[in-house]
Amino acid sequence: MADANAQASTTPTVVLVHGAFADSSGWNGVVERLQAAHVAVRSVSNPLRGVASDSAYVRSGLAQVPGPVLAVGHSYGGAVITNAATGVDNVVGLVYVAGFAPDEGEVLAEVSAGSTDSVLNSVLVPLEYPTGNGDETATEFAIDAAAFHDSFAADLPESETALMAATQRPVSAFGFSEASGSPAWKRLPSWSVVATGDKAAGTDIVRSMAQRAGADITEVEGSHVIMMSQPQAVVDVIMKALKTLADGS
Repeated sequence: MADANAQASTTPTVVLVHGAFADSSGWNGVVERLQAAHVAVRSVSNPLRGVASDSAYVRSGLAQVPGPVLAVGHSYGGAVITNAATGVDNVVGLVYVAGFAPDEGEVLAEVSAGSTDSVLNSVLVPLEYPTGNGDETATEFAIDAAAFHDSFAADLPESETALMAATQRPVSAFGFSEASGSPAWKRLPSWSVVATGDKAAGTDIVRSMAQRAGADITEVEGSHVIMMSQPQAVVDVIMKALKTLADGS
């Protein structure tokens, strides 16, 4: 029993971080399958207020998980774990799911502008939100509901994407205008799920970032929300990462 407890304490907890225009419910299919496999899993909510503040929030969440952590980030959540895992000793690996893996000094808006696969910039709707500083406001973005299915989740039923569009969480412009910090992928092993039909982050950008990071890449046919349309494919990569980390420990 002591050996079993020791093994459990050293097996990483999978911590899931969602991206822009979404919340943690997008991971439900992944969570269900990991729990069925008796893998410890939890989600840290992403405030979607900017790279610096979001990374600080998620970093705090990662640091409070007992034992080692495998951090998994979807889309903009990939940029967040890239920053949040820096300086957190218990994070032992990174998994990017259709996720950005920026280098130090990179700005997501500039990187995304170079994609030939992404159509996201053409379907964003600017909104305003109060900053908490008097009457000052800042800009945030939502996806035009009429374009949500085709640009974000084309391999899900339109009835489902209509619900997603209506309940989406806008992301602050600071998420795409603030420079990224020192990337955790330079010191940690990483894996990447590249969705071949990703019109949001852009398949080309996700693939090139994963290659630069030296990630173990798995390409899966599907949309930007590959963890919803093909959760088992994402779970397979997470399980592969856990096995690799266990074999190397």
